[in-house]
Amino acid sequence: MFITILILIVSLMHGYLFWRIGSLPWFCSSSRRKTLWRTALLIWVLFILGSVLGHGGEGWLSMVMERLAMDWLGILFITSMMILAVDLFTAFGFWAKTYLSWLRSGGLILAVVFIMIAMLQGLRPPIVVRHDVLLSELPPELDGTTLAVLSDLHLGSQLGARWLADRVVQVQALQPDLIVLLGDNFEGHGEPDPALLPVLSELRAPLGVFAVTGNHEHFSDISADVALTERAGIQWLRDRWLQIRPGLILAGVDDLTMHWRNGQPEDFVTPVLAGRPQGATVLFSHSPLQVEQAAAAGADLMLSGHTHGGQIWPFGYIVQHFYTYLVGRYEVNDMSLIISRGAGLWGPRMRLWQPAEIIFITLYVNVEAGK
Repeated sequence: MFITILILIVSLMHGYLFWRIGSLPWFCSSSRRKTLWRTALLIWVLFILGSVLGHGGEGWLSMVMERLAMDWLGILFITSMMILAVDLFTAFGFWAKTYLSWLRSGGLILAVVFIMIAMLQGLRPPIVVRHDVLLSELPPELDGTTLAVLSDLHLGSQLGARWLADRVVQVQALQPDLIVLLGDNFEGHGEPDPALLPVLSELRAPLGVFAVTGNHEHFSDISADVALTERAGIQWLRDRWLQIRPGLILAGVDDLTMHWRNGQPEDFVTPVLAGRPQGATVLFSHSPLQVEQAAAAGADLMLSGHTHGGQIWPFGYIVQHFYTYLVGRYEVNDMSLIISRGAGLWGPRMRLWQPAEIIFITLYVNVEAGK
């Protein structure tokens, strides 16, 4: 269903873009216009093949087809947005008719610049973003506890064991007390690559390595993802809490987006947090949903991902229509909420103004709150 909707949207954007390109003086002759539309048809067919056959396929050909299809998705989005901006500025050609061709040409040139920047940013390793969080119920002996958070790795045909090995080196260099995989750890195209096992096994921390599910884990056999990561020594927090030290409780929920799609209760977080002992509570939830419920249930810190920060500007404005909390840090009543842009990528190997990130959090005792 998702692929069908994606293909429909892309087809409309594809037609719109080449319709506008065809209006430029470069394509005033019929022969050039025919060449343009043949090219458009070829690219559209390749996108369909890459989306349907390349998605989840095996072998280098499927990988290449999927990569080309997803990169065209990013290119198409950026270019269409630039041309649409020109259309809105000129009331779809009713104003500034004298300069219309120049404006549309300028929009295309600006799109090419943005595409090059997005591709460059998509290839860059994640930056490390640091946060200090004060917790009133954190025991003094745990003051200064550190967490390294990896969200949205999307491990699969495009981001594999070699890419993950570099991320492991980044994380282990931080020497965290605790490591968290915050969902969409796998792309969900069938069973995970066994070559990931020895790399995931290199993730080590004194207080443990933990994971929660994202929506992509639910796109295939989730048991295979869980089994592989458990063999690597990673513990899953699936709708449960765990006291890892007296006074420090970790809780994790299965992806709330999937709960929402399945018509399950609006407040799924409160039951998961029920019955836990007194202490500082850190909640892991892939999707930044039910935030107010988590704060009301007594979570002190909530960590989420899923939104990618929009990944490619200005897509974030669309994402924020569905997710009130998009990216970064928020204070919700007495709870801190931190949403990661993700260490990996979904779809095109592109990011525009939203760099990939690894979050590094230091927990401190809130002395003022205890007075």
